[in-house]
Order: sequence, then C-alpha cells, then structure tokens
Amino acid sequence: MSTLNAGIKYKPIPPLTAANLAKAYKDLAKAKLAALVVLTSMCGYAMAPAATDLSCLFATTVGTSLCVASANAINQWIEFPYDAQMSRTRNRVLVRRALTPFHAFTFGTITGIAGIGILTSFVNPLTAFLGAANIVLYTCIYTPLKRVAIVNTWLGSIVGAIPPMMGWTACTNSLDAGAWTLGALLYAWQFPHFNSLAWNLREDYSKAGYRMMAVTDPVLNARVSLRHNLALFPLCYLAPYIGMTTWWFALDSTVINSILLLRAFKFWYDSNDRTARDLFFGSLIHLPIILALMMFHKNNTETEYWIEVEEDENDKGEE
Repeated sequence: MSTLNAGIKYKPIPPLTAANLAKAYKDLAKAKLAALVVLTSMCGYAMAPAATDLSCLFATTVGTSLCVASANAINQWIEFPYDAQMSRTRNRVLVRRALTPFHAFTFGTITGIAGIGILTSFVNPLTAFLGAANIVLYTCIYTPLKRVAIVNTWLGSIVGAIPPMMGWTACTNSLDAGAWTLGALLYAWQFPHFNSLAWNLREDYSKAGYRMMAVTDPVLNARVSLRHNLALFPLCYLAPYIGMTTWWFALDSTVINSILLLRAFKFWYDSNDRTARDLFFGSLIHLPIILALMMFHKNNTETEYWIEVEEDENDKGEE
C-alpha cells in the first residue's frame, strides 16, 4: 500500500432506512437555514394589514418551506463536487453519498412543484410567482455566479429579501410599500451576516474556486458590511413613516442596530477571525429581535380599518 493511501479507510454506505432518509432530507433542505427563512416569511404575513386568516398563514408557511427546501436541494445537487473540497461542506448528503444526485434532484423538483402548487391553490398566484422566481434566482443565477464574480453576493441577497415579501403578499395580494420595506430590510441585513461568515471561510471558498468578496477583495468585503449595516437605520425608520409600526419601533430599532453597527465597525476597522465571528453571531441575534420588535410595535390602526371594511362587505352580502 502506498504512503498516499495509507490513511484512507473504506467506509461502507449505510443502508437507506426510513430514519436515514428523513435525516438526509432534513440535511438536503438545510432545515436550520430554512427555518430562519420561513420565520421572515411569517413575520411578513404578521406585519400585513388584516393578517387574521390562520389557514392562509399555514398554507404560506408550508408552501414557502417547500420552496426553500427545493432551492437548497438543487443548490447542493449543483455544488456537490465543490462541496467535497471544503471542510465546512464535505460532510453534506451528496458528498458522503447518503443519497444519489438523481435522488436529490428529484427531491428538489418535487418539493418545488408542491410548494408552488400550494401557494397557487391556497394563497394567491402572486405569492406563488415570488416563490418560483426565488427558486430560479437561487439555483440558476446565484449558484453559478458564485464561481464567476463577486456580484453573486448582491444577487444572493435578493433571494433572502423575497420571503418576507411573500408573507406580505400572501395576506394582501399586492406588492405595496410594506412589502418593499420588509424586503429592503432583509436585503441590507444579508451583507453583514454573510460577509462576516465568508471571512472565516475564505480559505475554503478560495480552495473550491468561489469568487467571494472575502477572497478577492477583503477590504471591500468589510466596507460593504458596514455600509449596509448603516442602511438598516433609515430602513427601520421607514416602517413607522409608512404606518407599518408606531414610532416606538424607530427608537428600539436604533438601539439594536447600533449594537450591530459597533460590531460591523470593528470588523471594518480590523478584519480578523474574532471580529468576523462577533459580527456573524451578532447578526443571528439581531434579526429575530428586529422582527419581534416590528411585530410588537405594529400599527394596528390600519388592520382595524380593513377588518371593519371586510365586516361591512359581509353585512352587505347578507342583506
């Protein structure tokens, strides 16, 4: 046996039982990431006026979850040769051969069709269109561009911005100011979140041939993080300005955004593994708090108006 192969051990592929299959599907869908994405969609629904239909919320949640699972599965189907080269991803489902590529692609296709079908049938066509567009954007545009140009990060941030807009359109069937405000907020948040993560993974990304800002232009990577963190302030002020929340949200969000801004400033001033890690974990805490505060300070005046309008229409119908 050669010295090169001395440390290699044969490891048989375990049989595909029901338990193994369930875990494989969970990993293929990136369940933890998907949960955060669906949370933003549910927040979008909760922030919409007259968000009182629980059956619609349930259908939106299920449909969005399936769309996210589809996008993540197809993404792994495309990238598994490169995932094998990165320490962070070399234990993914396809790399460790727990599922075949055809199986993974079939799973992604079925969940995508099911998700879009549920959104079309039980929510509305606009929300279904956004779900389908996000699958295409993530798998057919963002994923291939990761190995071509750093513009992939800006396009990938659009993917993260669409789910809360889907929640809003599920309730209102319109892309009005509230939907765009939620989308813009999530778009800006993506940069301090992802760029700080990419910094600590830059060696892996470089080895696999991914063109990330942290690899090709680390200074720009930190500057873009800081710039978009600053953008969170006016975007949060926009929410009370258009009547989504009370002005107390402007005050509370300033405090939370300032805490994240301090971490983004430290990352910009001195980019290292510690400041990147602090910014990344700070962003994970920041988003749920901001969304919770937004829902807590929701301006219910408009909601009450739409409920009264709906009740008047029902009364007229009964007459």
